[in-house]
Amino acid sequence: MITIQTIYKGDLRVHSEHLASGNVLFTDAPVDNKGKGEAFSPTDLVATALGSCMLTIIGIAAQTHNFDIDGTQLEITKIMESNPRRIGEIIINFYFPKNNYSLKEQMLIKSAAETCPVAKSLHPDLKQTLFFNF
Repeated sequence: MITIQTIYKGDLRVHSEHLASGNVLFTDAPVDNKGKGEAFSPTDLVATALGSCMLTIIGIAAQTHNFDIDGTQLEITKIMESNPRRIGEIIINFYFPKNNYSLKEQMLIKSAAETCPVAKSLHPDLKQTLFFNF
């Protein structure tokens, strides 16, 4: 079953539609790779997917164990490498609301982040650096 339809629109721009919801996103090549940098690049989406996946799995753990992470924010930094051009590292800073998380809750949060499906799907050479600010 097709879940996403993607079309090359020209000028290094790609249009993708999530067929079930109708949501649309565009990607653009970054300025340092012949693009205009007017939208997320495909590698930006990899970094975004990692952060979003981690927050989703943390959210499931929070619901399961009856604590709240609403308002949690991420700052994501993607570091590119060359030869071959690829993502070398993704750094994620988590900023949790001041909820006085117990040690058990903090351990659940860290474990959830590290075991999200996107994190486990990325190549082991891609360094994932996580900072948790409770």
